[in-house]
Amino acid sequence: MELRKEIIDATVEIFSTMVMMDISAPSAKGDEYGVLENTITGVIGLAGTHKGVLAVHVPHAVAFAITGSFLGIELDEITEDVEDAIGEIANMLGGNAKSILSENGRDIDLSLPSTVSGKEYAFHTIKGAEKTVIGFDCEKGTFYVELQLET
Repeated sequence: MELRKEIIDATVEIFSTMVMMDISAPSAKGDEYGVLENTITGVIGLAGTHKGVLAVHVPHAVAFAITGSFLGIELDEITEDVEDAIGEIANMLGGNAKSILSENGRDIDLSLPSTVSGKEYAFHTIKGAEKTVIGFDCEKGTFYVELQLET
């Protein structure tokens, strides 16, 4: 099983069926995001046979488009609706990661989703973690899905 391909397939499926948004991967911008600017990050923790985090780093303009597609409203600022939508994206991706990493899904638990948003911040990796970062392009910009697993 190639983890990267599984994450790409799951992300594209979630965005086409749940968010009703076309995305493409890998991004033309590559898979490194550096310092996050005007971004919201949704995070899910994984515990059990595999330990780590799944994060989705979404620039504000993309987050507004995702939330608008989810809820049928237009937004131009980070609200609880945007936080909930990005948290739910992380939750769905975390559920897919759990299925990818575990045959029956019962030996990995997921945390509740949380979000962080800011004008400029860094997302630090788990020390010694195996890190997979994939950039996805959509009409409003590029967002990144990151899976870190303790080795």
